Amino acid sequence: MRMSLFSLAISLTCLVPAQAEIRAVIVGVSDYLTLDADLKGPSNDARLMAETLIARGVSPVLITVLTSDPTGLPAGTATGQPTRAAILAALDAVAKASTAGDTVVFTFSGHGAQAPDLSGDEGGGYDELFLPADAAGWKGAIGAVENAITDDDLQAWARTTLAKGVQVVGLIDACFSATGFRAVGGQGVARVIDEAILGIPDDVVPVQGPQAPPLTGDFVFLYSSQSDQRSFEYPMADGTWHGEFTLRLAQTLREATDASWAQVLAATTEAMVQGPARQMPDGEGPLLDARVFGQGSTTQRFAIERGKLAAGLLDGLAEGAELALYATPTGSDPLANVTLAKVTAREATFATPAPKDASWAELTASPPPAPLTLAAPVLADPSDTRNYRQWIEALPRPDPNPDLVPILTEGIIALANADGVLDPAGPGSTPRIIREPGETKAQAVDRVLEQAAHGLRLREVLAGATGRSLTGKVPLDARIAIRAANGDCDNPGPVAPFDADMGVAACDQLWLTITNASGSAQDISVLYFTADFRVQPIWPAQNLSNRLAPGESTRVGLMIEPDSKQGQEEIWLLAVPAAPDAPRVDLTRLASTDTTRATPPDPMTAWLETRLDPDATSRGFSLKPAPLAMLRRIIRLTPGGQAPTPMEN
Repeated sequence: MRMSLFSLAISLTCLVPAQAEIRAVIVGVSDYLTLDADLKGPSNDARLMAETLIARGVSPVLITVLTSDPTGLPAGTATGQPTRAAILAALDAVAKASTAGDTVVFTFSGHGAQAPDLSGDEGGGYDELFLPADAAGWKGAIGAVENAITDDDLQAWARTTLAKGVQVVGLIDACFSATGFRAVGGQGVARVIDEAILGIPDDVVPVQGPQAPPLTGDFVFLYSSQSDQRSFEYPMADGTWHGEFTLRLAQTLREATDASWAQVLAATTEAMVQGPARQMPDGEGPLLDARVFGQGSTTQRFAIERGKLAAGLLDGLAEGAELALYATPTGSDPLANVTLAKVTAREATFATPAPKDASWAELTASPPPAPLTLAAPVLADPSDTRNYRQWIEALPRPDPNPDLVPILTEGIIALANADGVLDPAGPGSTPRIIREPGETKAQAVDRVLEQAAHGLRLREVLAGATGRSLTGKVPLDARIAIRAANGDCDNPGPVAPFDADMGVAACDQLWLTITNASGSAQDISVLYFTADFRVQPIWPAQNLSNRLAPGESTRVGLMIEPDSKQGQEEIWLLAVPAAPDAPRVDLTRLASTDTTRATPPDPMTAWLETRLDPDATSRGFSLKPAPLAMLRRIIRLTPGGQAPTPMEN
């Protein structure tokens, strides 16, 4: 059962009036006064969120930042320590100061936890806890974790605030469950404390009672992970730590000038899928479909200050990125084209000096993806005495900033994400390197790493090629139906709506109805990204036409094959606008590492090839990607499910 921080209620949404004010309480708990549970990122998260809200038009004097380290906070913001009393007092103050139509934003970065519910109002039997700086362990005299803030506390505050007609926005970068996960390597730190560390007695039994009534009013809450996942923080290239969710969310909010909260969540999720996090954000509330407050930036150009670019890793830039320089924030002709040299979290230097009149820069081309890197191998079970010497010798040299973590387990190698979590979706869900007949261990490692590099880079490139337009109309409409096999592969059940949360199993059939919802012809391709990094072509098959006229639909079927491990996989639906008199663009050729360099390729394939092959990238001019739309649909395989095979319509 899902255990959300706030109960979802149905309510009519409304736009914030132009005169409405936005107040914010930003909390970042890095240093704990009693608990041995310090974090490195929350104070940086708090500063980043304050800067982001100000960039969105929020006045600094209406922002209260409660953080363990107030260094570098924007001028004008109120500050304080992130204790329980200070947090609750700040929330009460903004609620009292707000009137109908105003918005209150609450952000929290720090540790979360769970404790038995002793009030009986939780359907799952546990309260979710936010741990302020002065949180301590379990106190039997009060029957609670001392100084923790519970979801009951926040619901009571939100209920009072919403009753005044005030909109409430909650952005939570913490997690409340460690169930089923074990981090055995990698560089990430989870933002959760389990019951043992808090000293919660085993004999404390949750009280059963009627659930609290749902909230009513206009609210939206975005969470850094699902209710059964952990949230992680990571170091950036310059050593600055941030919560993965806060970092990606801030980047998205700076770019999303006219988007809904649902679009912001989708774009944040998209960015996190490309990063090291093994977590999927979530969101709820009537305001999900409402427009984000404020007007945001009016330009996508970055300022140049004292000869340096006032933007960096936090803005999605990287060493080798190509930019055009301008004298004005909008319009005008470029003065020069330059390449970024050193890039830190908040600024970057140019490889060549910028012209004297250059005050603004616009990204024209991102550098090719870095080669796939691995961490040092980690032994999952220290008591395992099997000989892994040949496997270790077959691995490439460890990298301090790995894409994957090789975990030695069961006599073979599992390739975990950078967070080092083994089998997050159940036993066997992390891809294994398994030798094929006649293959040495070294050959198996080379084959799988090449496969992984291709799949991960292709996913990143395709996502990057879309431009992440949040306000443009998506040209595709895709609906999925399922025919569940129910153990009988020859006689699947009736067609039913597909629920991604339920997962799929062996021999289930998925049917996609894809409609061109744009006003121009589109070339449609469907790829499938497996849990073990393979990219499979689904449609079109046998070089059949994949061009859909405006309003035209097609059905694409695929069947889940037996004998697989459980895990998370993805369907990629890709649309390229058909150019007049141009051949069809079929991106299924990108599924195979052997055909990505086919000649002569179509224009989109040629552009993608330059991104996948660093040696093919031209530095003499900017490569402009062809327009591309990408829809991703998550598929969760239950035991017995496998990657699909295309089906005849």
